[in-house]
Amino acid sequence: MSMVDDGTGRGNDAVDEPGWEVDPDDESGAAVVAAVGRQIKTWREAAGLRAGELGTLLGYGEDLIYKVEGGSRIPRPEFMDAVDVAVGAGGKLAAMKPDIAEVRYPKKIRELAKLEAAAVELSAYGNHNIHGLLQTEEYARALFEMRRPAFPHDDVERLVAARMARQSIFSRSPAPELSFVQEEVTLRRHLGGRMVWRRQLEHLLEVSELRHVEIQVMPTSRDEHAGMGGEMQVLKFKDGSAVGRSEGDFGSRPVSDPKHLRIIELRCGIIRAQALNPRESRAFIEQVLGET
Repeated sequence: MSMVDDGTGRGNDAVDEPGWEVDPDDESGAAVVAAVGRQIKTWREAAGLRAGELGTLLGYGEDLIYKVEGGSRIPRPEFMDAVDVAVGAGGKLAAMKPDIAEVRYPKKIRELAKLEAAAVELSAYGNHNIHGLLQTEEYARALFEMRRPAFPHDDVERLVAARMARQSIFSRSPAPELSFVQEEVTLRRHLGGRMVWRRQLEHLLEVSELRHVEIQVMPTSRDEHAGMGGEMQVLKFKDGSAVGRSEGDFGSRPVSDPKHLRIIELRCGIIRAQALNPRESRAFIEQVLGET
């Protein structure tokens, strides 16, 4: 996005968009971004460059340089690569990209991703849309874009990137056991349009072929259903501990109390028993896909 000259020294070709705003409630993340900003400023000054001059070299606006150095803007990876070269940091600034990647997503999502990354077993039931770990990028973007009040474009892209990053759970070694039960309606709702929906169904079939993944479908025609209270999920860890969440129960917050976990695990187990088995579910998804 080109910026007109507004007296700050930015030219018409300068841009002010490669980054994310810092969440004011994310104290640990803000501290990391502030530390990175101070390092960039130190290297810039050592190179004898003003903020506007560095911005000109990078093709970014002077305001962006000040925001990054001041810790109010999370720089994107390509910015870190470019500034490293511009100030002659010899890879020291670029080496901070993993630290930034750790905090560039919302705190709540980071915490969820850490739990998923440590889990040896995950059981989930979804009744409104496809579970986040099973979503294609197109489908996830469509979900975020249809939220009201509407998310700003930058927030949509940030949330989509965070959701896609969580899917590294599928390639972990050793692989965790992953079990998903999807309500039939989530397979038939054309969120994002017909082509996005078709590719989502095809993706479900691909993921279902992984040996450590089970995807089951809960048919709408079932007379009994233990999941009418809403979506739920249980994560188990190698030390024997677990965390669960059930919509509408326990304040809809994650819980680790054994009494609360027993209730959520019981429901998840009954839901899996009531749903189609994995082989039947795969055939069901293929049938829905063939009806398009």
